[in-house]
Amino acid sequence: MIVDDHALFRNGLKLLLNSYNDFNVVAEASNGIEFLDSVDVLPIDVVLLDINMPEMDGVEAAQIALKRNPELKIVTLSMYGDENYYYKMVEAGVAGFLLKDSDIDEVHSALRSVVEGRSYFSQELLQNLLKNIKNTSEQTKSVSELSDREIEIILLICQGYSNAEISEKLFLSKRTVEKHRANILEKTNTKNTASLVMYAIKNKIVDV
Repeated sequence: MIVDDHALFRNGLKLLLNSYNDFNVVAEASNGIEFLDSVDVLPIDVVLLDINMPEMDGVEAAQIALKRNPELKIVTLSMYGDENYYYKMVEAGVAGFLLKDSDIDEVHSALRSVVEGRSYFSQELLQNLLKNIKNTSEQTKSVSELSDREIEIILLICQGYSNAEISEKLFLSKRTVEKHRANILEKTNTKNTASLVMYAIKNKIVDV
């Protein structure tokens, strides 16, 4: 589903996405209220959701939708200057962020990533976010509580690797990786992959 208040943008994105065999745009909405009316009754797996919209913005819409259905995959459509909203969207549980001027192949890659259970962050967006926060944040105490192995796993998570891929790369069982991930989320006080990525950037564990 594409949720954006500009019809021309929706139509163009729909046309491009429908050219791929693995995705089909089944619904559109121009604001958060229309989105919430549709998402409960239509078979929607992934949502491309704009932040700034009339009547109800993307932040409130994401919060409500994900509270109703935590399994829904939401990728935020962002413009430069939207950084103030990112933490709210991550806290709501969105699966990724894309700049609205991204190439269609990147949009497709982002959709594939979130369907497969990973998060997706536009590298350009991450670099911009890092530039804005690097001089205003200090490392939190929880960073020093992370083990070398946990730091290693965080770096791989930030690169988009799944639990199964991390277990192969580090020669660990999948269950061990899952246990490490659970410990990492507890130590960093994060609740999902997207918020862990933001944590890693803010605390300079990873450079983008």
